Amino acid sequence: MSLLSKKRQLEGETQTQLVTPESANWQYVGFEAHQLKAGESVTIQTGTDEVCAVILSGKANASTKQEAWKNIGDRMSVFEQKAPYSVYSPAQDEIRIEAITDVEVAFCKAPGKGGFQAKLITPEQCQYETRGVTSNTRHVCNILFGNEPADSLLVCEVITPSGGWSSYPPHKHDTDAAPAETQLEETYYHKIDPPQGFAFQRVYTDDRSIDETMAVEDGDLVMVPEGYHPVGVPHGYQSYYLNVMAGPSRNWIFHNDPDHEWIIERDKKV
Repeated sequence: MSLLSKKRQLEGETQTQLVTPESANWQYVGFEAHQLKAGESVTIQTGTDEVCAVILSGKANASTKQEAWKNIGDRMSVFEQKAPYSVYSPAQDEIRIEAITDVEVAFCKAPGKGGFQAKLITPEQCQYETRGVTSNTRHVCNILFGNEPADSLLVCEVITPSGGWSSYPPHKHDTDAAPAETQLEETYYHKIDPPQGFAFQRVYTDDRSIDETMAVEDGDLVMVPEGYHPVGVPHGYQSYYLNVMAGPSRNWIFHNDPDHEWIIERDKKV
């Protein structure tokens, strides 16, 4: 099975991506993306999952069974380097998004116990930082990470400048061996600026039982069941991706590819 899910949108439908644990042949992460015209809406029943709806672009009204928020969304593009508005909903609830302007929204899913209340996550609650140096510089925004509690979901987004690399040096998180490493499935939802561009992502394991290099275009999604997963961006374009992770424990501890770990020490001297 290919690890690449291409963007697709049928006439009269808003959904552009859908990944379930069944379709990905794994246990934890689900994801769907929708593009709404002004006035359109979409409602997601959470079922046994907790869900974080990230307003990628545009302005919207949002609600769950008990809560409602009006006119949320503060960016018209994911490349504005502003943190997003998001809505968290526990299991056995729902999230409804009503588009005020054209809206792109991502629904990030993982198993939930219903231990937390529905809530709005504002840009001020997110953690925004720039990591790396030179061609390994990237801008990271933690949406539902250490900044906010949840049952199993981890959600963040990354902008990689033109000609740069991210998720690099290559790292993995596929072994349940805390405190050395944790097991987390992961999806990468890609956006490209300008949108006719592309980026590259490689997913590979130490024994190369998985070794797939993909050209990803705007709206494509890459599944990372295990292994290392770096991203490279061609000159003239910049890359955005939304990461969703979940596994047996809600803890992100990664292991670098030992062949490339030397780059970390070298960069400390730059």
